[in-house]
Amino acid sequence: MPLRLPSLSYPTMDLANKTCPSPKLHTRLRLWEFADRYMFEPVDGLADMLLSVNRANGSMNLVEELPQNGPSKNPKHQIVFGVIGVLKLAVGTYLLVITDRDCVGSYLGHAVFKVTGLKVLPCNNSLAASTEQKKVDTEFSELLDAAERTIGLYFSYDSNLTVISQRLHELGDEFKSLPLWRQAEPRFLWNGYLLEPLIENKSIHAEVMSEKVNVTLIARRCTRRIGTRMWRRGADPEGYAANFVESEQIMQSKGFTASYVQVRGSMPFLWEQIVDLTYKPSFDVVRVEEAPRVLERHFHDLQKKYGAVVGVDLVNTHGGEGRLYERYAKSIEPILSEDIRFVHFDFHKICGHIHFERLSQLYDQIEDYLKKHKYFLLSDKDEKIEQQTGTVRTNCVDCLDRTNVTQSMIGRKLLEVQLQRIGVFGANDTVSNFPDFDANYKVLWANHGDAISTQYSGTPALKGDFVRYGKRTTQGIFNDLWNALARYYLNNFADGTKQDAMDLLQGHYISSVSRDMAAPTKGLLENYASFRLAFVLILGALMFMIMSLRKARNDAGHLVLSLMWAGLSIGITRYVRTNGLTPYHLDDL
Repeated sequence: MPLRLPSLSYPTMDLANKTCPSPKLHTRLRLWEFADRYMFEPVDGLADMLLSVNRANGSMNLVEELPQNGPSKNPKHQIVFGVIGVLKLAVGTYLLVITDRDCVGSYLGHAVFKVTGLKVLPCNNSLAASTEQKKVDTEFSELLDAAERTIGLYFSYDSNLTVISQRLHELGDEFKSLPLWRQAEPRFLWNGYLLEPLIENKSIHAEVMSEKVNVTLIARRCTRRIGTRMWRRGADPEGYAANFVESEQIMQSKGFTASYVQVRGSMPFLWEQIVDLTYKPSFDVVRVEEAPRVLERHFHDLQKKYGAVVGVDLVNTHGGEGRLYERYAKSIEPILSEDIRFVHFDFHKICGHIHFERLSQLYDQIEDYLKKHKYFLLSDKDEKIEQQTGTVRTNCVDCLDRTNVTQSMIGRKLLEVQLQRIGVFGANDTVSNFPDFDANYKVLWANHGDAISTQYSGTPALKGDFVRYGKRTTQGIFNDLWNALARYYLNNFADGTKQDAMDLLQGHYISSVSRDMAAPTKGLLENYASFRLAFVLILGALMFMIMSLRKARNDAGHLVLSLMWAGLSIGITRYVRTNGLTPYHLDDL
């Protein structure tokens, strides 16, 4: 499951007790809402200090007790499960807190929670209530409301979920004694920006030939080029790719712990796909001459973090995808070496829509690479036996559907090698030999793909039936059709607001807003409600056109009406395509 929040709560133990060797985060806080302040009171017995937040300006300090004679005799209060962070804007300061959570599994023995409830606490009581101020505050409140509805937020109070197992093993005790927010890998710390003022994990358990096997799959979604499908494509000039996700598969059995890490991400050069109401907007490569430099930055960054890299490209070789493939292949050619490989596999041409077993042809091309760069393995005595020295970087266009099918195949192959190595599997055994284990493993990867896809596209992954059941099904094909239509609607009429909300929480345009106290300028049809209105008008015009055509054989006047409705539909569509594009780019701020 996609990891976005590694540790959420205010670090009171670090502030109040400097001698604590392993600071813990509070698991339960009582939120008191006084007229002039918010108070966070730990109720888990870990500390006796309270966090006080001024409702006028968002300033914070630690206090020893609640106010005895405050302005509110009966303040509102409720239990919250952590403070995500603080968002400071020119219009005021906002606190984001967790109001509900579900335990969804464990990571190396520590509980992992999913955020199921969020609340935004405004701290702008002292601001003048001018008309302009209210307008700006309303616009940002809409974005924060969209942020509240964002799904896929995961966290742990006890474990650093942002760092892979191999890296955790290499870190010393001094580093592990630091507060979790200081240990976190910045690329995967989704509330890192929000934490500044304060400073998914899924698994399966199975029994294979009397041996217990625990497999955990965790994904870490990078914050550097966050966004939604269509609205964030390619890489930025620094080489950070859209929808970049690090997936780690962890296996534990017989006292051994094994791990394999692979990554996915958009094609790492400057390209875009502008939303314009067409089902598949055209692909445009931006600043073609910079593609080799941007791609080189991206791959060299991967080398620093993972060692050797093989880029597996799954796109088509014709049409718009073909142009992207050609640019990718041409741009990576100068840096190809023993440690950087490129493999193109035309997924749709080779596998079609049902023959995904033909992915074995891809495995044959990278098998030598996987054997050479191995995986991470710890013995039952916590001694390192193997080390992973390279990773596979997989992409299609969205890095969702074809990518997840391919990554699940690679993960399965590595899991089989690991289980054979420690003696749980025989030399010729595969996961498929154990039906219950096989079924659970497929569901694990299917859920993994659905969660990443839902965050990026708004729907579960396509082709999920193959990952889940090992074959294409009629129901799965119908589900794909429905999800494809849902993606079309979301891309055109909802993801713009969601994109702005994500950029807001990551601080991507805070500096611009702070300078002039103005929200980003929005065109008429960039507003979410206006987009929906246009969509309804187009459907209505088409419906009336069809009704008029049915009556045209008996009344020529209805033929004129049908032409009028058709013209209105076409006119609205052209107007939206012309005026509905984003007039500003947050990347430039």
